[in-house]
Amino acid sequence: MSVLISPALLNGSSAPAPETEEDEESLTHPLLNSLSRSTSNNTSQVAIVGSSVSPIESLDYEIMENDYFKQDWRCGEKIQILQYVSMKWMMCFFIGLLVGLVGFCNNLAVENIAGMKFVVTSDLMRVRRYTTAFLVFASSNFGLTLFAGLITAFIAPEAAGSGIPEVKAYLNGVDAPAIFSLRTLFVKIVGSISAVSGSLVIGKAGPMVHTGACIAALIGQGGSQKYGLTWKWLKYFKNDRDRRDLVTCGSAAGMAAAFRAPVGGLLFALEEMASWWRSALLWRAFFTTAVVAIVLRALIDVCLSGKCGLFGKGGLIMFDVTSANVAYQIWDVPPVLLLAVIGGIWASLYNFLQDKVLRIYNRINERRAAYKIALALTVSIFTSCLLFGLPWLAPCRPCPSDTSEPCPTIGRNGNYKKFQCPPGHYNDLASLFFNTNDDAIKNLFSNNTDAEFHPFSMLIFFVTCFFLSIFSYGIVAPAGLFVPVIVTGAAYGRFIGMMFGSHSTLNHGLFAVLGSASFLGGSMRMTVSLCVIILELTNDLLLLPLMMLVLLISKTVADAFNGNIYDLIMRAKGFPYLERHAEPYLRQLSVSDVVTGPLQFFNGIEKVGNIVHVLKTTGHNGFPVVDEPPHSAAPVLFGLVLRAHLVTLLKKKAFLQNPVPAGVDAFEQFSADDFAKKGLDHGDRVEDIQLTDEEMDMFIDLHSFCNTSPFTVVETMSLAKALMLFREVGLRHLLVIPKVSGRIPVVGIVTRHDFMPEHVLSLHPSLAKSKWKRLRVKLPRGVKII
Repeated sequence: MSVLISPALLNGSSAPAPETEEDEESLTHPLLNSLSRSTSNNTSQVAIVGSSVSPIESLDYEIMENDYFKQDWRCGEKIQILQYVSMKWMMCFFIGLLVGLVGFCNNLAVENIAGMKFVVTSDLMRVRRYTTAFLVFASSNFGLTLFAGLITAFIAPEAAGSGIPEVKAYLNGVDAPAIFSLRTLFVKIVGSISAVSGSLVIGKAGPMVHTGACIAALIGQGGSQKYGLTWKWLKYFKNDRDRRDLVTCGSAAGMAAAFRAPVGGLLFALEEMASWWRSALLWRAFFTTAVVAIVLRALIDVCLSGKCGLFGKGGLIMFDVTSANVAYQIWDVPPVLLLAVIGGIWASLYNFLQDKVLRIYNRINERRAAYKIALALTVSIFTSCLLFGLPWLAPCRPCPSDTSEPCPTIGRNGNYKKFQCPPGHYNDLASLFFNTNDDAIKNLFSNNTDAEFHPFSMLIFFVTCFFLSIFSYGIVAPAGLFVPVIVTGAAYGRFIGMMFGSHSTLNHGLFAVLGSASFLGGSMRMTVSLCVIILELTNDLLLLPLMMLVLLISKTVADAFNGNIYDLIMRAKGFPYLERHAEPYLRQLSVSDVVTGPLQFFNGIEKVGNIVHVLKTTGHNGFPVVDEPPHSAAPVLFGLVLRAHLVTLLKKKAFLQNPVPAGVDAFEQFSADDFAKKGLDHGDRVEDIQLTDEEMDMFIDLHSFCNTSPFTVVETMSLAKALMLFREVGLRHLLVIPKVSGRIPVVGIVTRHDFMPEHVLSLHPSLAKSKWKRLRVKLPRGVKII
């Protein structure tokens, strides 16, 4: 029969201490806090996925090696192994091909939809119909934002936001429902096109990463088992480990497609997204991004001939921002150092404000869909008013005589927007606001344009983009952060270049590139991948020394204040993310200090009624199996059985009349496919299985269905050491065994939740103010915002 034992009583420890005051690392929302605390020893929690509160659970990257799995691999032939390896490469090819096509179509749609809107508005401005022009501009943005909000709120709330925090959490071992479903993919693509075309200060890089991950997960799933559309030759990929590798390749392909930066996309997945990496995965991810680059190159060559409407010089085209020979002297370094330091401070402030605004938005987004859409439309109207109204503050500037493009620009995107100016003049602020974000970046990065923008206009553009990008992220629409941070950083860098003027030999376009690097480094806290992405964007390797210097300094400065923007978003959403490092105070605790009870386990031959009762009354996903006399001389830990496998046994009704070991006939009733991952859904539920009273009194022999070699740790092991084992191996359950023999063979199970700072500090509040906690520069309480 099942045994219920409290590890706290076994260890002689007292009951958990009451909760202390919530610090800056606690979950953001009362609902999330209460639900998280109520699932004490459970791997399932809730988090804000996209724009809705959803249950989440942990992934198990350890292969469940029961007898059926071992028998299936023993029977495998060389041709099946070859098929398995070749299918991995074929999947990577199709992921790269599809992501490249989606990335191209995204940019094509955004350039033409937004371009037509700007062309119509500019035509009305030329004939001085200013009110009509504003109404057309604002109503177009309103309609596009409304469409994006409606499909996101009612079809796939999981598609809201950039998707990078959700994908990053998945690659860390956290599974959320429907983040890779077909409807999420559809809404992510269509909603991103609509929202970006609606002139919101958001980007498409984050949604492209999520799109690539969706495509990879759907390809690895092999169709829909729910609708009978699946392929048996993909059965070997129905496990969390192979899906994780495919999703990693998909996220790398998404970033490569967003900026046409194949090496940068690969390094982005390695540095920021993946929690586990190995050389074989590196090769496949590199192959995937190479396919993306080839597809984009072929499609862009078609557009260069003018067959793609307004698309052709924007979007994915590299920003050729500098002259062939970039010359800088030693006296150019101090301004660059100052730019990096101030940029790191601004970027940390950006992260701080973004975190606070997102926490407020989370409270609004958990209400009815009407509140979500109303928030998105409010941001759209406010953005339209600023984008149309602020250029009136900028003075008209005469067209330069040495420009290579028409001035003013009429009918296409360009550096010289006429707006309300007389013939022969242009409005420099309208040239930035009345363009897509990609074209605004191109204008700011342009070389030989030092006299093109006024410092006052650049300051207005910087402040506007800084705050609009903060308030635009978090609405119920697919929205990325990469491009807004690049735009804001470019405006900041160009303004710094204007301030130094004759004191530096660097042109303003170079300062804009370095400003973007400082904001990206200070906000995203990446170095290698950002350096390569920007170099691939600018197509200038001579910038490498300055780029490396700026990224290192801005990241170091920003690290003194707060964390990575994506880590802050994951914490605000409630994802139990395991960091690469262990907090120093975890070294003061042992595993037994955080294990809570009661522990529930099964005998090797268990009664059906007991199994059903435990599955219905708990949310645990793994149960130890213990053999007791007469099946063994003394109580011994036999293995670990998963909830999903128990549900499969109940569904198949593999019951025994008497509590005796099952014979070889058990192998004929099941196959390894029965215990494979059921796809992107959560499989069968025990509540859906109908059992009679007679069947409830029968027995199940669990020996053949257990993982007989689960990872175990001694109860005295350091919690920091256990965390490293748990994260590096990719575990879902870690069994805790006693140090002294003669007791029961297992005293508890450690799951992801037990390593979370909220859980540890709630059990041991004295560590909350420990000197071993990581140091941060903190603002005084009177200065804190919100």
